[in-house]
Amino acid sequence: MHNHTRLVSALVIALAPAFPLLAAETQKAALEWDLRLRHEQVEDAGFGRDAGATTARLRAGLRLTPAAGWTVLLEGEGVAGAGNYNSGANGKTAYPTVLDPTGAELNQAWVGWKQARGGVTVGRQRIALDNQRWVGSVGWRQNEQTFDALGAQWKPAKDVTLQYYWLDKVHRVASDKALNRLARERDLDSHLLNLGWKHASHQLVGYAYLHDDRDVASASTATWGLRWTGSAGKGGQGFGWSAEYARQTDHARNPVGFGLDYWLLEPSWTHGKTTLRAGWERLGGNGRVAVQSPLATLHLFNGWDDQFGVTPARGLDDRYVGAGGKFGTGKYDGKLNWAIAWHDYRSDVGSVHYGREWNASLGFPLPGGVSGLVKLADYRADGFARDNTKFWLQVEWRGTRGLAP
Repeated sequence: MHNHTRLVSALVIALAPAFPLLAAETQKAALEWDLRLRHEQVEDAGFGRDAGATTARLRAGLRLTPAAGWTVLLEGEGVAGAGNYNSGANGKTAYPTVLDPTGAELNQAWVGWKQARGGVTVGRQRIALDNQRWVGSVGWRQNEQTFDALGAQWKPAKDVTLQYYWLDKVHRVASDKALNRLARERDLDSHLLNLGWKHASHQLVGYAYLHDDRDVASASTATWGLRWTGSAGKGGQGFGWSAEYARQTDHARNPVGFGLDYWLLEPSWTHGKTTLRAGWERLGGNGRVAVQSPLATLHLFNGWDDQFGVTPARGLDDRYVGAGGKFGTGKYDGKLNWAIAWHDYRSDVGSVHYGREWNASLGFPLPGGVSGLVKLADYRADGFARDNTKFWLQVEWRGTRGLAP
């Protein structure tokens, strides 16, 4: 544990007994919930048995507004599971991994103050910056990633937003039950700076993410970058794009010196309710180390099979095409959504062809405000890892209910 005062942890502990008093004095209160039931099937060529995991996650929180501009959130999370799979906590290593261990823990506990020109949030909180390539909540897993952090936002002008976060600790998706201590949580001393300008359909973001991992020095990096998104059409139609460049170097106590490039080019075309896109994402590597994003929502990038949670030392070159959109008629008009994508993976250096992957999904509404999802990922290995297929069937119910004062 580093020498910084454990500001966030102390605040969380201090707040716990005060919540009943806050509830009594609050102007507004709401109960929030997210109940998700999912079956995940994994066929991995490296194992003699397939993994089958049926898990249920309930996330429930109490959101209070004790005074104008102030918000307090206390949120817990519990996961139950059945089946044969390696959760990272149950010791079933004869089966492929499904990283959804059972257990219960505090997910968020924070106090925030916000006005038109900015605000401050302190405590255990969800953080998702831009497209979550560098910092995100990993919302796909049953136990999401949250941070003990101090955050501040400021709008010096109408189209400009400056965000700053100091990260004291990250609580990872493997949960407090993970057999590997370093997979549970990490002590940090990280500083995130994000400056965004948004006008009409254009957005320009510059960022500096100085990540100091106090538990694993080799994970400490400084990432400086610029991201530009926009569209040339009207009403979300026509040509659009995302372009990003970043430079990542060693930082803090990292024993290895390096400087590596990251870039993303993704043009798209939208017609009606369908969007076509192509992309080229490159995470640089030199054969010893590669660009990493350990705080990201990695499931959103480089295929849903999650083969590249840690970028190989030779780097990663991901070229992909995809399509998606909404459809439906009558009361289901625009309420069904679909996506399909194909990825080709290669190394940044060394001319290694890693493999190829197909992804497909279909989302649909169910009665009572419940949503359903069917999803597939199929990875065919060449020079990296093994053939792997994953299938998901999921239903989810989210809601909010106001409580009488």
